[in-house]
Amino acid sequence: MKIIFNKKKLYQILKRQNNIGFVPTMGAIHKAHIYIIKKSISLCNKTIVTIFINKPQFNKIIDYKKYPRNIKKDISILKKFKVDYLYLPSKKQIYPYGYNKKIKISSFSKKLCGKFRPGHFEAVVDVINRFIKIIKPNKIFLGEKDLQQLKIIEEYVNKNKIKTKVIGCKTIREKNGVACSSRNFSLSAKDIKIASRIYKLLQENKKLFIMKKNILRQVKKKIFKFGVKRIDYIKLIDVNKQTRPFKKNNKYKLFIAYYLGSVRLIDNI
Repeated sequence: MKIIFNKKKLYQILKRQNNIGFVPTMGAIHKAHIYIIKKSISLCNKTIVTIFINKPQFNKIIDYKKYPRNIKKDISILKKFKVDYLYLPSKKQIYPYGYNKKIKISSFSKKLCGKFRPGHFEAVVDVINRFIKIIKPNKIFLGEKDLQQLKIIEEYVNKNKIKTKVIGCKTIREKNGVACSSRNFSLSAKDIKIASRIYKLLQENKKLFIMKKNILRQVKKKIFKFGVKRIDYIKLIDVNKQTRPFKKNNKYKLFIAYYLGSVRLIDNI
C-alpha cells in the first residue's frame, strides 16, 4: 500500500491508472469500511482510501475534537486488505482557498439530519466534490447507513454531470443488530445494549409504520424507557421520492437519530 500526503504526487500516480475505486473515510476503520473497501477492490483495478476528518461538517467543535483517531491502527488494517493507495491530506491540500459555502445541493438536505445539523450536508458534499476533482475516480463507494448523505451526494453527482458512479453499499451490522459506526467506539457496553434494543424495536414495528398505524408515540415511549434521553427524529420516508431522478416504485425506510449520552447515533431500517 502506497501512502500519499501530497496532492501533486497523487495526480502523477493516478493519471496512469484506469477504473479507480474511491472509498472516503474519516478513519476509525471498522467492519463496514472493510466491506466497502472489499467491494471497491472487487469492482475496480485500483482502490484509493482517504482518511480526512472534515472539520466543517461538525456542528459542534467538541464533537470534532472527540472524534476517534487512531491512524496507526487504521494503516495496519488497510495494509492487511491490500488497499492500493491511502491518501492522507492536510487541510491546506483540500481547502487551499477556504470552504465553498454556496454549494447547491438537494432539498432532501433540509429534512431529517439537515433540520438538526445546519450546513452539515453542504460541507459533506463540498469535501466529496473536492476529493473527486483530485482523484477523478470511476466509482465512489458509500455506505447506506448514511442513506440521506448517499442520496444527496448521488443527486449532486448526477446533476453536475460528474463522471463518477456512486455505488451504495449495504449497512453492515454487529450480531446484535447495531449498525457499524466510528461513533460506536465512544459507547459503553450498556449503551450498545440499548442501541441493539432500539434496532430490534424499529425492525419489529416497521410494517406498522408503513400501514400508517399510529404507533410513533408508543415507540418513542419505549425508547425513552430503554434509557435514551433525546430523540431527534423517527420518520418513515420513501427514499425514491426524495432525490432526482425520482423513481416510481416505493422504497420505504424508517430513519432514526437519537443520543446515548453525548453520542448521536443514526440508522435506517
